[in-house]
Amino acid sequence: MMPTKGLTIQQLRCFVAVALTQQFTVAAESLHVAQPSLSQQIRHLEQVLDTALFQRSYRPVRLTDAGAELLPLARQVLNDLDEVFDRVNDVTSLRRGHVTVGATPSLGATLMPATLARFQRRYPGISVTFVERHSNELLDELESAALDLALVILPNPRPTLDSVVVATETLVVVVATDHPLATRDHVSIADLDGVPMIMFREGYDVRNATMGAFAHADVTLNVALDGVEMGSVLSFVAAGIGAAIMPSIVANSNHDVKVLRVGPPSLERTISLVRPLRHTSSLAASALSTEITDYLRERRWPTITAPDLRPTDA
Repeated sequence: MMPTKGLTIQQLRCFVAVALTQQFTVAAESLHVAQPSLSQQIRHLEQVLDTALFQRSYRPVRLTDAGAELLPLARQVLNDLDEVFDRVNDVTSLRRGHVTVGATPSLGATLMPATLARFQRRYPGISVTFVERHSNELLDELESAALDLALVILPNPRPTLDSVVVATETLVVVVATDHPLATRDHVSIADLDGVPMIMFREGYDVRNATMGAFAHADVTLNVALDGVEMGSVLSFVAAGIGAAIMPSIVANSNHDVKVLRVGPPSLERTISLVRPLRHTSSLAASALSTEITDYLRERRWPTITAPDLRPTDA
C-alpha cells in the first residue's frame, strides 16, 4: 500500500478543481487562491503519489491515466468529508442528535408530554427516547449510561450521579364525590385513621410516603386495595373503593373525585433532575435539561395551581 504521508485535503481540492475546469487559472479563482499556490499543491500531490496527474502540454490541460483514476476517488473523499463536517455541525447546532430521558409515571404523564412537545418544536431534528420507570430503576439506568437524564423523586445520594432539585410538589388526598370526607377541603392524616385506602404497588415513591405518613401519625392504615398503578388509581377512587394519597399533578387532572389538601403538616415530595457524572452530557441532553428547568420556572406545569408546585432556582 502506497503511503499517504503528506497528502492533504487542500491538495485534493486543488486537483479536483483543475480536473473539472481544465485550467489552472480558473481553478485557482474558483478556490480563491493564487495560481502559484494552487500549482504548488498539485506538484506536492504528484510527488506524494509519485506520478503525473495532468498533461500540461495541452490547452486546456488533460488528465493522465493516473489522474483520471484519481478523480472519482478524490471527489468521493471530498464529498465524504463535507458530510462529516455537515453532520458534526448539525449536532453542534442542535439540528441533529438523540437524547434518552426517563421519568416516573406521574411526571411522565404530566410534565413530559408538554415539555417534549415544546422541545421537539424547537429542535425538530433531535430524536428522543422516553423511558418510564420508578425512581430507583431510573437511577440504575442512569448509572449504566442507558439514560442521559431523568426526572426522579427524592433520589438516594449516589456518588456517580449529579442530582439537582427542580421543584417541590404537594401530595393530596383524593376521595369519591360521595365519600364522607368529600364535604371537606382539608384533612389531616389522623382523619384517615381506619379509612379504606387505595395503595400504589411497590416501587412507587408515593406508596412509601403514604406508609411513612400513617406511621408518623400513629394511625391505622386500612388497605382496601393494593398494587394499583398511577393510571388507574383515580378510577378506583371515583368508584368508591377507597381514598388515596397521590401527587397533586395527577389528582388535579381528574374532575370525578374530590381533592383534599393535607395538613398541617403538609405532605410533599422533591423532584430532581439527575444526570450521570462520569459521562459527558451531549448537547441534546443539555438542551433538554434546560427546556425542563425553564418550563418549570415559567410555572406552566399542566393543571397545577400555584401552591401545588414550587419550582426551585436550580
